[in-house]
Amino acid sequence: MDAVFRPDLAATWERVAVLAEQRGADPREVLDVERLGHLSGVEPALVPAVLAGAAPAVPLCVRVHRRFRWLRATRRDRQGREWPLAAIADDFDAPGASLGPLNAGTGLPRLRHAAGVQRFFGVYAGFLLADSRSAVERAVAAVATSTCPGATVPAAPGAAAGAVSGSGAADDLDLLSHLTGMPPHAVAQTLEGRPPRLPLPEQVHQRFTHLRRTRLRPDGQPHSLDAIARSFDASGQSLTRLARGEGLPSLAAAAGIQRFYGVDSGFLLADDTEALAAALADIEHGLLASGGDTANPMLGALRAHDVRGIAARAGRLSAAGRQSLRDHLDDLLAREGRLGIPGARGEGPARTVRGREDAAEGGVP
Repeated sequence: MDAVFRPDLAATWERVAVLAEQRGADPREVLDVERLGHLSGVEPALVPAVLAGAAPAVPLCVRVHRRFRWLRATRRDRQGREWPLAAIADDFDAPGASLGPLNAGTGLPRLRHAAGVQRFFGVYAGFLLADSRSAVERAVAAVATSTCPGATVPAAPGAAAGAVSGSGAADDLDLLSHLTGMPPHAVAQTLEGRPPRLPLPEQVHQRFTHLRRTRLRPDGQPHSLDAIARSFDASGQSLTRLARGEGLPSLAAAAGIQRFYGVDSGFLLADDTEALAAALADIEHGLLASGGDTANPMLGALRAHDVRGIAARAGRLSAAGRQSLRDHLDDLLAREGRLGIPGARGEGPARTVRGREDAAEGGVP
């Protein structure tokens, strides 16, 4: 990420500490390094150095390997065991052996596999990989906190629908489109609870095209494929098929593109500073969102997580059906690391694991 885009972690830390006190929470618990490590994938021992700007640079292959091992170590199944590689890979229709190099730290996964791993564990997938719901959630939160620091941040697109209603709605959609890489009509659909489901190659192509169209050179022209690729020591030809919508880039190329344009590079791709900044932002948003319901935490949780409809439907299940639902929820909570994690009381809504990816990966090197 360009230096001009680097987040001020110290300032964010102070804002979160103040918010915690205002919400009646202990800042030491909210900002516990174990909790920050769990959210960001940064090893807790490295958190102080990252905050101080003194952490060493880590190569992408090593970084992604560490994050994957961290996910497996902290997001375990209901029996407290690490998820087998076969179980993770099966979720996106791949053989377990395809994750062997990632697990051993000897190679990077394919982009589709990286997206599947992040989806399996329920972590944010980043600008190019994020589904519509996640992308709009992040953008709405960013707009709310940057334009009105004391605003309540909506926890889900359904709750955020009012953000683009009334006067200025078109401008709001355009701004959210700029931040997410989604066309305005797709943003509107997502805010209405009808997010479009694009195959991953089409989605990544759409986001890449959007970046080239909206993040221009000083002379108003798009950055050339050669210029983008040179920033991560590749050739412009390596991005030709992506620009044509004919396949997916490699994980390293995706990381380079996102770094070139200064957009969120996601859980596995983010360097420690970016990952920790995202974790602090999640905590800050959660504290802001909880402000109106401090007297009734359960009501706040119901509103934030939009579980009333789920509860109503669950009430129509048989006893066996309800037990099956509880078992499935336990599996999802374990997978996303929501069982007994540090500081879980202050966290925002967990993202559920999406369905299987239905797109075949192309061969962009």
